[in-house]
Amino acid sequence: MKTIYLVLPCYNEELVINDSAVKLKQLMSNLMNKTKITNNSKIIFVDDGSIDTTWNLLENICQNDDLFGAIRLAHNTGHQNALLAGMMAVKDLCDAVITLDADLQHDINAIPRFIELFEEGYDIVNGIRKSRSKESFFKKLSGDMFYNLMNLFGAKIIKNHADYRLLSSRALNALAKYEEVNLFLRGIIPQIGFKSTTLEYEEKPRLAGESKYSLSKMLKLAADGITSFSIRPLQLITVSGILFFVFSIIMFIYAIVAYAQNGTVPGWTSIVAPLWLIGGIQLLALGIVGEYIGKIYLETKHRPRYEIAEMLMTETSVH
Repeated sequence: MKTIYLVLPCYNEELVINDSAVKLKQLMSNLMNKTKITNNSKIIFVDDGSIDTTWNLLENICQNDDLFGAIRLAHNTGHQNALLAGMMAVKDLCDAVITLDADLQHDINAIPRFIELFEEGYDIVNGIRKSRSKESFFKKLSGDMFYNLMNLFGAKIIKNHADYRLLSSRALNALAKYEEVNLFLRGIIPQIGFKSTTLEYEEKPRLAGESKYSLSKMLKLAADGITSFSIRPLQLITVSGILFFVFSIIMFIYAIVAYAQNGTVPGWTSIVAPLWLIGGIQLLALGIVGEYIGKIYLETKHRPRYEIAEMLMTETSVH
């Protein structure tokens, strides 16, 4: 039997926390009764600086049941950092961690299969959504654009994977060595290199409330992923510079020939259009370079990615 911890980041999830806790307790109790996992296994919620009553509800849940634990971060650090905080807090207390969302859109009925694959020797098991038929057209379109953009720029990630995964303690210890501030777990974890596989699951509708992953947050996540794992945007700037240099030489030769043939005609469009085009490309290039410089700036400061304000958890080490 293995000691399994579930880690669930949450932010302003007061509408779903109690229902999620009930469903998860039922699942874990069944697994314990069937001796699939040890009685030391636990469910850990990570409150990412919620401003509603989420933490109060978690305190009440933990006080009434030792199966649950809770970690409160000092302020909102984002989904990726909340995930990492939970995993790093329990990596020495269990054989493996399964991360999932507190709204239980990740199908918890797949958890027993995650554990089976872990026992078969896989250190990393990535959950993959079977279909996205329940999502709106806009969300499916933006999601596809996200994965395509990431792969186009060299940040290789698994399509339709959304941080529903199992990591063994060995994989967690390897993950702890990655110290970058600009955290993008979907890009980092495949680099660990241990034996991995995928597992399909059916995504469920939210129990209540709204998704915390807005379009702006998805764009920020994509930008973090691209700039953390690829220099392709910088290479594209170089290629663009070469192309425009060649184009300028051609236009210079054309201008000389036209002048020699007395064919020059003063025109507003021929002056303004290239200026707008080249100016726009220069600003875009400066923006991309600035993004990379900003990432370097943040990394060199070595600031902590999160601070734990409070922890409610009974610790039982398996090592």
